[in-house]
Amino acid sequence: MLHRSRLLTVLLAATALTLTGCAAPTSPAAAPEESTAPGGHGDIAGARELSEPPLALVTVDPAGAVHQLDLLDESVAELGAVPAPTNATTDGRYVFADSGDGVAIVDSGRWTWDHVDHFHYYLAEPALLGEVAGRGPATVATTMSSTTGGTGVFLAGSGEAVLLDTEALSKGDIVERFRIQTAPHEGLVVPLGSFALTTEPRQGVAASVIVREEDGMPVPGVSAECADARGTITTRVGAVIGCADGALLATLADGAVELERIPYPEGVAAPSATAFAGRDGRAAVAADAGAPGIWLLDTRERAWTLLPVDRPIVQATAVDDEAAHALALGAEGLVLVIDGTTGALVAQTEPLVADATVTDAAAPAVIADQHRAYLNAPAERRLYEIDYADGARIARTFDAPAEPAFLAETGR
Repeated sequence: MLHRSRLLTVLLAATALTLTGCAAPTSPAAAPEESTAPGGHGDIAGARELSEPPLALVTVDPAGAVHQLDLLDESVAELGAVPAPTNATTDGRYVFADSGDGVAIVDSGRWTWDHVDHFHYYLAEPALLGEVAGRGPATVATTMSSTTGGTGVFLAGSGEAVLLDTEALSKGDIVERFRIQTAPHEGLVVPLGSFALTTEPRQGVAASVIVREEDGMPVPGVSAECADARGTITTRVGAVIGCADGALLATLADGAVELERIPYPEGVAAPSATAFAGRDGRAAVAADAGAPGIWLLDTRERAWTLLPVDRPIVQATAVDDEAAHALALGAEGLVLVIDGTTGALVAQTEPLVADATVTDAAAPAVIADQHRAYLNAPAERRLYEIDYADGARIARTFDAPAEPAFLAETGR
């Protein structure tokens, strides 16, 4: 759900600045300030370190035009055009646009480097980096780092599993660490540290997961069954893959990958989670559970919770804040704020989109960060900023320069 974007190469800014050490963040209301001393905290040549995250909304229209809205000064930049996408994904810096004939990569030039107890924020020139060639629908899996590790791309039409070098992406280069041929299926390549998890099919359906080194060689003896493997997300704890009977959690310990199964609660009937969403850097994620409500998965506690919701929803995301909020896009086109412990409705917006149930390439989606949520309204050509902690108040409304079929928040 959320996020989406391809082609042409625009080089990053040329001047290399040295960056400060670990400075505490300032008030969100303050304008970002540049810093000037030695770095090594997720910085790259040509980037400036700021005192606040340079948040932006990247939108892609059905024809592939890419725009970026700066959420500080509300300016809009046209980044170029990519082939018409059918889906898109983001890691908070890059937008990966799938056209069905390859995946284009847009570098927003904005990212946050997570130092666990504090963060570093960077701004560089945006770039359209090029594309990963392939055939058929693509599934992209990312980590919480946009300067290290890997990014996974699985091409269902050809059955190719591709692991990209994310550090190379941060320098403007598309480098494949491996490209492995499997039988065509809706599969996954999930990066984890210097490893990657890939799905193996049985009768055309993902049925198991194996762990590979960064060169693509399998790690002996490290695999797990995962029937109908679909949906993945990386949390503060590890990488999650949805299975028919629960979730597979992959974590790193002493330089090795450990696989744990988190089964659904006994006696609870609901459709399996197949698409996860949550606030970056948190442990809890959410998924649509059909008529019963919302699945919440706490990867730290290794536990599922089924939240009952009294109306149809089409998407859910976990905020995982102190109030344990979850957000949902209701079928009526409004955004719901839900108590993540009881499922009670805390607040809701008025209807913001005419049809939230569309399943084509112009579907609305809700994204949550630490302070706000964002919703694209493609038919209305609007973007909404929602203060979910203040009664679902509409904080700002933006007129989009083109139909915002796909939405990504970058700089986080």
